[in-house]
Amino acid sequence: MNRELTINGKHYKESELIGYCRDIISNSDHEWEKDYCKFILEWLADADQMKAKTSGSTGVPKAMYLSKQKMRNSAKLTGEFFNFKAGQNALFCLSANFIAGKMMIVRAFEWQLNLIPVDPDGHPLKNISSDIDFAAMIPLQVNNSLKLEKGIQQIKKLLIGGGAVDQILENDLQDLSTECFIGYGMTETVSHVAIRALNGKDRSQAYQAMGNAKFSIDTRNCLRINASAILDEPLLTNDVVELLDETQFVWKGRFDNVINSGGIKLFPEQIEKKLETIINQPFFIAGLPDEHLGQKVVLLIEWNDVDVNQKKELEYKIKSLLNKYEQAREIFYVSEFQRTSTNKIQREATLLAVSFSK
Repeated sequence: MNRELTINGKHYKESELIGYCRDIISNSDHEWEKDYCKFILEWLADADQMKAKTSGSTGVPKAMYLSKQKMRNSAKLTGEFFNFKAGQNALFCLSANFIAGKMMIVRAFEWQLNLIPVDPDGHPLKNISSDIDFAAMIPLQVNNSLKLEKGIQQIKKLLIGGGAVDQILENDLQDLSTECFIGYGMTETVSHVAIRALNGKDRSQAYQAMGNAKFSIDTRNCLRINASAILDEPLLTNDVVELLDETQFVWKGRFDNVINSGGIKLFPEQIEKKLETIINQPFFIAGLPDEHLGQKVVLLIEWNDVDVNQKKELEYKIKSLLNKYEQAREIFYVSEFQRTSTNKIQREATLLAVSFSK
């Protein structure tokens, strides 16, 4: 295990690194700095495992323990995929409280990257002037960075995670020199276990397994992951996929979200993909109980000050875009969605909080 780290171009031996982190924890006014330094100290501690928590996007966040060896294995696979080299600049702009942020630090240790920590807010490149070899961001950060004069183009390879990449964002990435990817994974898989290229010559709708990971499906067409480097045993997910072969799949949606309307199974995520080009506000598709259909399709839009004309115009566009089974029986305009601490929409919690009257 490598116990030295370079931060902002300064190389720290283990004893120096411990002193640096303790100083930050004692004196910094920024919680995000304290968080990543606490993680570094925990990483250097003797324990073979460390505590992590899930994001809560599909339920209440839960604590779990991860093997440090599995985390190192994951970092090794990522570095091999992206061809890391010692000394490369790695922008660290995610919270160290979640697996994506933790793994950026582990990758820096394992591959001896130059870790460049910044506030994990929505504008990670605002004070960055140097070129970045590798960065991981959430979609919000990518969208904001695209508005900057140089912005994303400062980054050679960008991994996007922590939320869906909508069609508009994916289209915006096509003319960039930056190689952009999206990861598939979760805390249980120690960050991503598969990666999809979003632009360039390798652009694809299919996720490609990392390392020796193998995929299969159950009777629901939900993905089962077998990856001995990062999992002690096969992991069955609730992600419905089209399995292309044992190393590639196309993601369809969450089994939890499937709507059975009049015997027709509908994936909200597939309908949302169509609507992304015409709805500029946060939104999602859901199913509500219906005495005739079993479930009816509804559309929830986070839009506080919508007027009658805007509603009519939007409803006309929706009707012309979707087939008859996909059409929302009702559209609800909601003042505020429930979200996780990483800004993912919590569908179930939002549904429970909404009074369904127009």
